[in-house]
Amino acid sequence: MSSTLSRRATLAAGASALALAAVPKAFAQARTKLRFSSAFTEQDLRTEAYKNFAASIKDNFTFEPYWGNTLFKQGTELVALQRGNLEMCNLAPADISKQIPAWSLMTSAYLFRDVDHLKKTFKSDVGREFIKMARDQLGIQIITPVYFGSRNVNLKPTKEIKTPADLAGIKLRMPPGEYWQFLGESIGVNPTPVAYAEVYTALQSGAIDGQDNPLVASRLMKFNEVTTQFVLTGHVLGYDVMVITTKLWDAMPPAQQAQFQAAAEKAIDDYTAKFVAQEKEVLDEFKKEGKKVYTPDLAAFRTYAQKKYVDKYGSEWPKGALERINAL
Repeated sequence: MSSTLSRRATLAAGASALALAAVPKAFAQARTKLRFSSAFTEQDLRTEAYKNFAASIKDNFTFEPYWGNTLFKQGTELVALQRGNLEMCNLAPADISKQIPAWSLMTSAYLFRDVDHLKKTFKSDVGREFIKMARDQLGIQIITPVYFGSRNVNLKPTKEIKTPADLAGIKLRMPPGEYWQFLGESIGVNPTPVAYAEVYTALQSGAIDGQDNPLVASRLMKFNEVTTQFVLTGHVLGYDVMVITTKLWDAMPPAQQAQFQAAAEKAIDDYTAKFVAQEKEVLDEFKKEGKKVYTPDLAAFRTYAQKKYVDKYGSEWPKGALERINAL
């Protein structure tokens, strides 16, 4: 009898030990799921940055990415976040400006001088005001901007461009849509909407005189094959913002928020350094090919473009915000 009881006690103790041993594993598995959406594909350099970020937060979060808008169509991610159907995304600032008109400032031509100015702006007092605006009105927490190249004018004609006046009458392909057409007007061209996939043949046939895209994209699409020059206007800095819902952000303890923020910034900073180096390589390639590559009078372009934007959208912008960003 005592032997039977002893065996039962031993079995019970063993079962308890196994149960206790399983507890940490169960807790380890109870990680928060982050469904993430991006317009860029898995082959994009930004994907590596987000995968590195995911690896840095894997102890607390399960990162579930959907590259190339395979979960939500481009332009619908913000609503998905607001409805609770998505936790994170790589969001276009133009989508924010559709719901918060003041954010049109953050998408305007010649606002950011370079990627360092972009990062400095988001960490400044004025940048934090725009982040708070998005948080309070949209329910999203902006973590960090994600740079993907400045747009530059790429022309088939050989005419040298120094100021916006030199672009008068130039049919420059711009993406369809009011925002893009106005961006073209703000640098002095005759904006002509053409689908991205049709730009090469439109340049080849002379239907358009040029196009504007980040340098890396221009090389990828081989626009250099059917053009003569790259005018480094840098008229708008291409960037998105990494965002997470405030519901998830507010559920994190301050220490976890700090770790999450630091992991994101490191991953994006590492990627940005690689991307900027790639931009330089592309420029060197274009020059070796014999393409004319030069910088116009940027002060003249900036003055012209910012006046256009102020006249059209300035009444929607927070008073003094443009001047504060310019002064950084």
